[in-house]
Amino acid sequence: MGLRRTVQFAGGSVALVGGVVALALPAPYISESPGPIFNTTADVQHDENGEETEPIIEVDGAETYPTEGTLALTTVYVNGAPTSTLFVPDAVRGWFSPTVDLTPHELVYPSGTTAEEVRERNTAAMTSSQDLAFAAALDQQGIEFGVELFVEGFTPEAEEAGVGEQLQPGDRVLAADGEQITGIEGLRGAVNEAAGEPVRLTVLRGDEEIGIDVPTYQEADGDYYMGTLMGTDFDFPVEGELRLSENVGGPSAGLMFALGIIDTMSEDSLTGGESWAGTGTVDPDGTVGPIGGIPQKIVGARDAGAEHFLAPRENCDELNGRLVSGLDVYGVETVDEAVEVLEAVRDDDQDFLRQSEPCGR
Repeated sequence: MGLRRTVQFAGGSVALVGGVVALALPAPYISESPGPIFNTTADVQHDENGEETEPIIEVDGAETYPTEGTLALTTVYVNGAPTSTLFVPDAVRGWFSPTVDLTPHELVYPSGTTAEEVRERNTAAMTSSQDLAFAAALDQQGIEFGVELFVEGFTPEAEEAGVGEQLQPGDRVLAADGEQITGIEGLRGAVNEAAGEPVRLTVLRGDEEIGIDVPTYQEADGDYYMGTLMGTDFDFPVEGELRLSENVGGPSAGLMFALGIIDTMSEDSLTGGESWAGTGTVDPDGTVGPIGGIPQKIVGARDAGAEHFLAPRENCDELNGRLVSGLDVYGVETVDEAVEVLEAVRDDDQDFLRQSEPCGR
């Protein structure tokens, strides 16, 4: 039938060929769709045959206990350059799918970004999130540890904005606008509050404590930045190891890692056997920060069997009109609040849950 139509409508055949070529072209978008979830309190396979397992979370130097239920971190499948190719048909399907979001490529990755750079950033962010999760868990358990945030380098945008003229690699950030800083989320919040104006940082340079006004700038995503690459030094009194597939990257596993560690170190189960999933970054002081792909993550959690979901409070507005049936979503701002929600659901504390502000509508 297709061949006869091509013969009978020669003009249409040219358009058809042009259409086929267009369908084979990459689309200038990044797509996000629901990904798998990983229970942080379960075991992870670590050989090709899947015959041996190790716990995802392992704590050495503190009392640990068996866990029940699930505290799963959630993921998003990301498709598009530079790590993969999103073709036009994929983009068209995404436009009509309620569980897929499309974002213009240039709003996500600056021109010239390579796949290797993206992988390195995601790996570094995952490693950092694990350290921050361990710190947040110890803080929630009342176990003291040492932490310092320091300058590692600068982005090209920061150099253009003159940030490198103020800060130096090795500077240790103590405070922002007079408020003590213990982690990335606290610093990010101070920069966004500055809204394009310089942010006043107190840093330790060598043995001298100095104040510096650091310029900030706005990017296409609407957030403000000072373009500083930061590192964190921790001195933990107990040791821990977090294991997860190398294909999973980014900073958003922090909250669920922290809760998994807390559950592992708590005699009483946090979940009471309930199935939980969630997402969010964490700071050492337990602050829960926003992440990307929240609509896709709640779908992935529901489809994997989770009954309850923990989301950063700052992401809740993104779920307006996009909540899914069969999944209760709770917005939280701190690890302490997340623990309270877990315990309230476990204990069926309806008074507490009624007072909780709903996440999404």
